[in-house]
Amino acid sequence: MGKRRSVGACLLAVAALVLQVVALGRGEESASGGLLDPRELEKFVDELPDMPRLRGYGVAEGGGLVAGNLTIGMYDTTWKFHRDLPATRVFAYGASKDAATVPGPTIEAMQGVPTHVTWTNHLPARHFLPWDPTLTTATPGRGVPTVVHLHGGVQHSSSDGHSLAWFTSGFSVTGPHFSAPPYEYPNRQPPGNLWYHDHAMGLTRVNILAGLMGAYRVASPAEEDPLNLPSGEVFDRNLVLFDRDFLANGSLFMNRTGNNPSVHPQWQPEYFGAVVVVNGKAWPYLRVRRRRYRFRILNASNARFFRLSLTGGLRFVHIASDSVYLARPVATDKFLVAPSEIIDVVVDFAASSADAAILSDDAPAPYPGDPGEKAETVAVMKFLIAESTEPDPSSLPATLMPHYPRADAREASTTRHITMYEYTKNGTDEPTHLYLNALSYMDPVTETPREGTAEIWDVINLTDDNHPLHLHLVLFAVLEQRSLRRVDEFRDCMVRRNDARVCGLDRHLAGGRRHVVPRQERGWKNVFKVRPSAVTRMLVRFKPLSAASPPSESRFHFDVTTGPGYVYHCHILDHEDNEMMRPMKIVR
Repeated sequence: MGKRRSVGACLLAVAALVLQVVALGRGEESASGGLLDPRELEKFVDELPDMPRLRGYGVAEGGGLVAGNLTIGMYDTTWKFHRDLPATRVFAYGASKDAATVPGPTIEAMQGVPTHVTWTNHLPARHFLPWDPTLTTATPGRGVPTVVHLHGGVQHSSSDGHSLAWFTSGFSVTGPHFSAPPYEYPNRQPPGNLWYHDHAMGLTRVNILAGLMGAYRVASPAEEDPLNLPSGEVFDRNLVLFDRDFLANGSLFMNRTGNNPSVHPQWQPEYFGAVVVVNGKAWPYLRVRRRRYRFRILNASNARFFRLSLTGGLRFVHIASDSVYLARPVATDKFLVAPSEIIDVVVDFAASSADAAILSDDAPAPYPGDPGEKAETVAVMKFLIAESTEPDPSSLPATLMPHYPRADAREASTTRHITMYEYTKNGTDEPTHLYLNALSYMDPVTETPREGTAEIWDVINLTDDNHPLHLHLVLFAVLEQRSLRRVDEFRDCMVRRNDARVCGLDRHLAGGRRHVVPRQERGWKNVFKVRPSAVTRMLVRFKPLSAASPPSESRFHFDVTTGPGYVYHCHILDHEDNEMMRPMKIVR
């Protein structure tokens, strides 16, 4: 288990798993036989829904708050993505099958009040989407494996949704790191935005594509109410963005043939769909009043980046990034959001004289695309703005949460090099797999940070893609990004030696272009876009964000050294599923 398998062993394993593809993963062939042309679907005919909201806490007789207990299932059901599209088969989260939605219900938690969730699997014997058994994959033989990760959550690793903690329907088959329900989310972290999604080994991309994702909020009225931001279900909305392809009969489409079928029969480097979906509706509209609104925007796509802008002279004012508020608001006309990033913005529709505004995207796919490539601008959704203005009791404060500690590189106890590699088939440019530090996920742990410390991570991206890097449990702040000089020379050495110092990292960085970190991304984050052919330097904090100087306050309130541990990975799901993920074990 600690060593990568030989080619011969891999071939034997593939042969043994082919039968399981038939039983579990080939899915259902579509009777329609045709990929839907998105031009056949009219835009802005479906109203944006707000997903069901579940309270993640209880209220005692005296009015005090107590731990909440939820049961949320994963169901094989259907969902209507567009007025003129037949109902689509999906996997969806919900308190019951009838209540299951895509995305799933929004869980509203309260800071410091635990939320206990019993996740139950009601999925069928086999997947309806194709998957690739030649990857390192959960393969129970029967049943669709799933496990839930609360992205951005600060929780014990037994409740973190470890990729090998998967389970099938009725817990009939479980993974080697399975933890019995319920999962406990302490919510002892700053107020902000999280999301939950499937994290099963090798199946994350198909399970999320099938619909297994949902929003999660941690609220702190004592800290947030004085900010007087737009609030309430009407004026404070989650927007969950993703892209999909459909067949003419409404079925989700995912290519069944890989780009290297002799290596991986089904896996492809990235999934892109031609239809943009927001809160489960293709190109929806939302009626808004002429006042401020708050939008918590999550990119839940497999691989698509969105570069968002608004028509009608409207701007975004950023108030939080990922799970943490900014120190002060930042205004932008356009911004880039990677898969799994959450951007929290306020939009003042009173600033427009128009009666409508279009939220648009113009990011290349894959991102950043070829030099000089100009991507097509596509619509995401439409806002219909009321004619008359109205009193707006909300405001935008000059400061938000400036009391969080500032990133200080002098805190770092050590520096690590994390190198991103993409491997291709001999004689072609077609990718076969991606590694971090030239290691597979199943190789022994090499990142063992000490609790209560901070570290510098120099993330070296030797690929042509921008990779959204996500760390479980912890937060980090990006200090700088700098391009590598003579990158081909450096890459050739790294492929042979896998040692940044021996290959002269400092020499290849000297004189390299410095890239400005956007102002709205200079706070504490759990995802960052790692630029290709560059080094991203970040300060990673292995202690609670609110930790003060006493050592007792530099520890998490649970034992982070026990359990299966945590991971870090690229959040392009197709990359994560093909080994761009590594384990991380925190020590004391």
